[in-house]
Amino acid sequence: MIKRTLFFGNPCYLKKKQEQMTIEYKDTETKSVPIEDIGVVVLDNQQITLTTALLMALMENNAAVITSNWQHLPEGLLLPMAEHHAFTEKVRSQFEASEPLRKNLWQQTVQAKITNQANLLDSIGIPSENMHYWASQVKSGDPDNYEARAAAYYWQHLFADNRVFRRGRFEAPPNNLLNYGYAILRGVIARNLVASGLMTFRGIHHKNKYNPYCLADDIMEPYRPYTDKIVLEILADTVEIEELTTDLKRRLLIIPATDINIDGQNSPLMVGAGRTTASLIQCYEGVMRKLVYPVL
Repeated sequence: MIKRTLFFGNPCYLKKKQEQMTIEYKDTETKSVPIEDIGVVVLDNQQITLTTALLMALMENNAAVITSNWQHLPEGLLLPMAEHHAFTEKVRSQFEASEPLRKNLWQQTVQAKITNQANLLDSIGIPSENMHYWASQVKSGDPDNYEARAAAYYWQHLFADNRVFRRGRFEAPPNNLLNYGYAILRGVIARNLVASGLMTFRGIHHKNKYNPYCLADDIMEPYRPYTDKIVLEILADTVEIEELTTDLKRRLLIIPATDINIDGQNSPLMVGAGRTTASLIQCYEGVMRKLVYPVL
């Protein structure tokens, strides 16, 4: 069963009661959700109060808790420290992975990312033969930086009615939609990495010493076009996107449940991400040589 994504945008009191998350609002009826059904919790109000007992229960059930800042943008991510029963063994294989293996894993990741970007462009009628070619030319470690080459073409053409679009965290809309969607996606990937017994800060390519989620940022790359696709759908029927409204956020919160095709099967993204992270640990352990990524 797919885990639920819960969004809280108003002041409330959250607590644990008999293995349920109890939600108390000031003037409305108290509600409850089984904690075991929760996968992601988004806290988007500075006046939300929650108990330590609830946080402990969420961590024990491998839920990701995302907190937002005063601008209502995702700021923090809380995850369990060690969810897998063979955590130490899994982490050892992660840290002992050779440089050639990590470079090969990054090659597969870049190929999958560029292919999904190209497929998304194909779906909206943008020529992408060059991107399919670049994906086929990626070598171990991507020394020729085809990822950046493909990204430049992709962002130039994805939003056909906005030729001056620049992708960046602090750039103009629809970057606000992309940023929010990627934050949700990052939480989903990080949650599954922890469930597979991996440490999120030990990346296969990203190595920023200030980033505790380098591995999540690596593995989420081929999943980004699914967020981009949802943003395109929002832009098709929404005029005002300057402000990241609650309604826009709710539409982006479908990311964990969006349908993907992975290893020849349809699956919700949150479930598919678990297959990807499971294949990653098997690559580290020498059981597999190929990462399982979705094909858009």
